[in-house]
Amino acid sequence: MTVRCFRPVVVLVTVGALLWWGGESPSGEQTVQPRPTVYVAEIDALIHPASAEFVAQALATADAANAELVVLVLRTPGGLVDSTRDINSSIIEAQTPVVVYVGPSGARAASAGFLITIAADVAAMAPGTHIGAAHPVSGTGEAMDDTAAEKAASDVAAYARSLATQRQRNVRLAERAVTESESFTEEEALSAMPPLIDLVADNLEALIALLDDREIRRWDGRLEVVRTAGAQVETIEMNWRQRLLSAVAHPQIAVLLFSLGTLGLTIELWSPGAVLPGVVGGLCLLLAFFAFQILPVNYVGLLLVLFGLVLLALEMVTAAFGVLAAGGVISMIFGLAMLIDSPMPELQLGWPFILATMLTLAGLVAFLARLAVRAQRRRSVTGAAGMLGASGEVIDPIDSGGIGRVTTHGEIWSAVAGQSISRGTRIRVVGISGLTLTVSPDPVSGPGREGAS
Repeated sequence: MTVRCFRPVVVLVTVGALLWWGGESPSGEQTVQPRPTVYVAEIDALIHPASAEFVAQALATADAANAELVVLVLRTPGGLVDSTRDINSSIIEAQTPVVVYVGPSGARAASAGFLITIAADVAAMAPGTHIGAAHPVSGTGEAMDDTAAEKAASDVAAYARSLATQRQRNVRLAERAVTESESFTEEEALSAMPPLIDLVADNLEALIALLDDREIRRWDGRLEVVRTAGAQVETIEMNWRQRLLSAVAHPQIAVLLFSLGTLGLTIELWSPGAVLPGVVGGLCLLLAFFAFQILPVNYVGLLLVLFGLVLLALEMVTAAFGVLAAGGVISMIFGLAMLIDSPMPELQLGWPFILATMLTLAGLVAFLARLAVRAQRRRSVTGAAGMLGASGEVIDPIDSGGIGRVTTHGEIWSAVAGQSISRGTRIRVVGISGLTLTVSPDPVSGPGREGAS
């Protein structure tokens, strides 16, 4: 009887324990919060279409992963206004809050970088950095007339005011950065009333820590609280195509590509059928033209460089004994000195690069010109011209005024001579008329000279 009563009690206790444990498990799982994810993308180049594409892809990746935050680490001397607008549109339309961080110390976000900084949900800078100098310049690097310059500055200034107004930043300083090319240190930007930026952080880790539990105002006025404590940091890098396009957008790389492309096509025209120089030259020129589309190129300088390359190419073809090459080098030096018309140090070619490039090209042209001269001076070895001076041997005696036979170049020819020549005498061809050779005794006789030239 006792045993029968004890078994139902054990069953009830066991079932109750299982129900209690099963009911608590879901509640316990809900209390575990996943680690937030912060995506970091670095822009250390001119602002151009490849940069805009990279930013758009990075923000799309963060949105798809439901990230907590995206940090754009920005270092740039400026770039194209159209690409800047594309980047800002991607920032404004992103579902994930976007932080633009000008760093590390010593970096800057000038010109287009200034507009990107003030368009961010959160603008931050590292100590020892600066932003500003956003006055527009001509895409060719040449000075614009007063009307065009005023229109361009007014358009960019209005854009800067609209960004600063919507982000509740200092509109007056944003406009002055465009109209008066003013720059601001991190302290000046933060202490302004209202400020131009939101935070100053020593490094990326400190920035992420400062953003924890921070309330961020989005472009449409919504307030979002981001949590970055213990965040997992994921780095987004450019793909190979974007890295390639960013690399060729450097002035020095663009000049080298342009020079190599022109020389490659010249060599292909000089030696038709070589194929490789033409293919490489065409690719180099296409990449150079892409870079020149981005860079502030002075077309007078570009024409001087092109004229110099043409003179160098003519030197290889005509072998003018250095006259054309000297003119080409001088033209290219002047052209490279004025090719990039920009006050930005990052865009300057510099005399060491110019002189090193010119010496290399001059050496290459001198080598090719030497080969051309040697080829022109080399005696022909085929046809009638190739027979003159060839040595041979008499196989049928040649009487004075008569015709005999000789062997030369592995062939048997009829031959005449101004004197009698006996069989077995070594001879040298001094003329040719149709199929008859004019020969004379070879003053240097010796075995093994038949067919020599």
